[in-house]
Amino acid sequence: MNKYTSEQKSIIYVVMVTSFVSTFTASALNLSIPAMSRTFHVSAGTIGWVVTSYMLAIAAMSVPFGRIADITQKKLVFIPGLFIFSVSSLAAAFAWNFAAIIALRVLQGIGGAMIFSTNTAILISAFPGNERGKVLGFSVASVYAGLSLGPVAGGIMNNYLGWRSIFILTFVLSGMVVVTAIRRLPKTARRQSPKQSFDVLGNILYIAMIVAVMYGFSEIAASEFAVFLIILGAILAVWFVRHELRIDNPVVQVRLFTGNIPYAFSNLATLLNYGATFAIGYLLSIYLQVAMGYPSQTAGIILISQPIIMMALSPYAGKLSDRISPFKLSSFGMGFCAAALVILIFINVNYPLWLIITALVTAGIGIALFSSPNTNAVMSCVQPKDYGVASSTLATMRSLGHTSSMAIVTLIVRLHMGNTALSNAKPAVLVDTMHTTFIILVAVCISGIFFAAKRKN
Repeated sequence: MNKYTSEQKSIIYVVMVTSFVSTFTASALNLSIPAMSRTFHVSAGTIGWVVTSYMLAIAAMSVPFGRIADITQKKLVFIPGLFIFSVSSLAAAFAWNFAAIIALRVLQGIGGAMIFSTNTAILISAFPGNERGKVLGFSVASVYAGLSLGPVAGGIMNNYLGWRSIFILTFVLSGMVVVTAIRRLPKTARRQSPKQSFDVLGNILYIAMIVAVMYGFSEIAASEFAVFLIILGAILAVWFVRHELRIDNPVVQVRLFTGNIPYAFSNLATLLNYGATFAIGYLLSIYLQVAMGYPSQTAGIILISQPIIMMALSPYAGKLSDRISPFKLSSFGMGFCAAALVILIFINVNYPLWLIITALVTAGIGIALFSSPNTNAVMSCVQPKDYGVASSTLATMRSLGHTSSMAIVTLIVRLHMGNTALSNAKPAVLVDTMHTTFIILVAVCISGIFFAAKRKN
């Protein structure tokens, strides 16, 4: 990194640290799901909202905040987002009931949306095109460092200090990042054009559409009203697209999707890849503790095999995507993800531990080969003036994938386990639930490979 300027080093440093903190929290909390279910006395289907509510908030708010960043300054969105994320983390440590923890997770997700919708744009705006894949590799590696440390640290903290300690540590780390970002993050370019405006109606339609569809899909097994929410979301989606095509400064550049097939299919591949793989860590963290009887810290050590591979390979995958087609490289990565899910289809109560680790390692290779090359592919499809929108749209696709993955899990868990708490779940029923879920996720991943393969350089 000696060849970079002090400003470029500051940007790399801040983006890497924030990427680490946000993913550390997410991966650490996965190990606390059974404990949180016991604390709040909620069912296996309901406790998933601790994860889903956070992801849904990010999915709904990333694009609006990305648009605000484009017409003002990215720093003016990035730093307040860090502050919101930090404060809500501290408050979540003292949540007194399940409604409170969900509300605070939503607030934490809003802060996360402000971070994720700007950090990639801030990073790539400071580097030339031939360096983009390499610096994206640094960012992705820090994401996977958080994912690697999260299961181990989260499992140990949950076992000895309780799940609330994870939120306290998140507050401390993110609070330090707020100070660092204020002091060291340089100002980013102001609006590209003085004529740009904020599409109020488009943003309202977008947020309402995302929340209606994803919430409805998540609750379809528990509430008849969920079907109407999905229908409402579909109607809002049609209205949103029509509105965006008619105005000069839309919140989402729908024309980028209609006239740019590589861009459209790369975003769709992001949605499907993360939709297929995000639930792996969540389901296996429960399986290892409930079905196999491992304590949370042991389960965390087992789960680290996936993110540590991702962390090790991501910088090389990003650098490789500067020389080899990022479209082909990311498609190859999705193939590894599909192979990992196929291994997990056959999971049972006495499944060999080495097969679980093999699946995790295979998924780690696949996601590493997909993530930074696919980001490079998306950004190579747009002009610099659209980096903010492209970055926030990509973050939204990733978050929608996460939310969709959890929605599938929630739906299948409710169908198989009803209102049973995780602490009372029979291992055989849990395994049947996972078996069905992984079959669906394999189908999602294979469809993602199809769209990824249809892209052109």
